[in-house]
Order: sequence, then structure tokens, then C-alpha cells
Amino acid sequence: MDRVLHLIASLGILSFMTWNEAFGEHASIVSMTTPRGVQQAFILIKPEHPVASVILFAGGSGLLRLNRTPPPQVGPYAFVAGNFLVRSRERFAEHDFMVAVIDAPSDQPRGMSGSFRLSNEHAIDIGAVVDYLKCQADVPVWLVGTSAGSWSAAHGAIAASAVDGLVLTSTVTRIAPGSSLAKAFPEIARDYPQGVIDMALPEIRVPTLIVSHSEDACEFTPATDAPALAKRLTQAGRVAIVLISGGDRPRSDPCEAYAAHGFYGVEQQAVDRIAEFIAARDKRAP
Repeated sequence: MDRVLHLIASLGILSFMTWNEAFGEHASIVSMTTPRGVQQAFILIKPEHPVASVILFAGGSGLLRLNRTPPPQVGPYAFVAGNFLVRSRERFAEHDFMVAVIDAPSDQPRGMSGSFRLSNEHAIDIGAVVDYLKCQADVPVWLVGTSAGSWSAAHGAIAASAVDGLVLTSTVTRIAPGSSLAKAFPEIARDYPQGVIDMALPEIRVPTLIVSHSEDACEFTPATDAPALAKRLTQAGRVAIVLISGGDRPRSDPCEAYAAHGFYGVEQQAVDRIAEFIAARDKRAP
């Protein structure tokens, strides 16, 4: 397979559609106009018989540049971003989940700030994608966020009535004064010093899974804060904490994708545990 991919990269002869046909992939880039008039792009992976849909929110700026020209390859062997959820998108699809990987909207060309992730505008865009997926398949829609993307996922679960479940991974729970995150987003540090814990979590009324890595060395996302996060989800109905351990030797800084923070080397285990929680919820649904 590596030789085939090398040949493709060297010759540059496959169009996006041909790539998909060659590997039996059902990935595409969708760009829709949301009710507030902006373009919201996302990678869409559609299995033949989806049992649930997941909307994946990357951390950092969340900027994937899906609307660039020419459009990027998004097939199973294409690199879109190193983020845990983005690089694991096919693993979710293998569980027969319809997958939407969210890009920053067109009015956020430099990516999503913490303030935008907590804005009404972002909630509107998330709701539009939820509605789109519901039209594609009448199955539950779950929001899954990692790191800074946990703000987006939690905010969407608070604001969007059509959301059926929430998964928070490597959740931001500490923004220390003077930290790099506090300097980048002073208003967030002021209003949400405990990150997602300080959000209106009691308003979330859908099953919620918290996934942390026991060796996550990022100062903003310690696994030890998972119980405090769970305690705030008073109306969620079913709340569970999954603690992942092990993995490969880090190849990035502690708060970046190729470390325990990004479930490096244990991606499959993390995705499988998420899928188990979603499937269990689906079986209990009336």
C-alpha cells in the first residue's frame, strides 16, 4: 500500500473522485450555507447503513481549509490535519457512523477563537450541520470534541435541541493566569478559568462520555479533572468517564496531537470506547 500511495503522490494522476473509487471510500467535502449566511465546510463520510452520526470538532483553531482551491484530498489515506479526531475519522466510519469533520466557517479565515467557539453564531452553524445529517439519515447525532474542540461540542450540546449525545475528549478544564491560553484568549480565561467545567453544563440533557488519557501532560487538560467535569453534568442522564493509558512515545509537545493529549498510539482504543458508549445509548433508546 505504501508503494501505491507513493506512486499516486509522485504522479499526481488521481482526481478526488478517482481516489475515492480506488479505495472504496465515501468521503467528500460538503460546504453549506448556514442560517446566518456563512459557508460551513466539513468532511462527510457516509457508510452504506449508518447507525449514528458523529460531528467531530478538532482542537486548536479548528482550521482545515477545506474550501481552498484545489480542494484537499480527504480519502482514508489523505492527511488533512494531525488532530486526534481528524486523523481518526475513518476509524469512526468503520463503526458505521456517518462522520462530519468540521472546518472553521468562512467568516473565521484564521480559525476559531475560544470566544467564537462559545458564540451564538457557532451554535447556529453547529445546528445547521446537525439538521443536514438528520436529513441524510434518521439516526442519532452525537457531538465529539477534543481539546479546544471540547468547547464547541459542549456548546453545541447546550444550544442545539436536536443533538442526541456528547463526547468530550482531552477536555479543557484549567486556564491558569499567565498561561499561553490565558494570553491568547484573556476573555475566556476571565469568564471560564476552569474551561468547560465553567460552562452551563447543567443545561446539557443528553448522555455524555468523558474520555481522558491518564498520561496527558498538557496543563490545560489533566485527566484528574474528569470527575469534577462529570459532577457538573447534573441533567445529562447518563455520564461515564473513560481513562485511556499507554500509547506511543510522544512526537510533539504535551498539548499537541502526537502525544498522550492526542491519544497517540491508542487512537483505535479511544475510538472503540467512544463507539461502545454511543452504541449502548442507541440500544437503550425507545
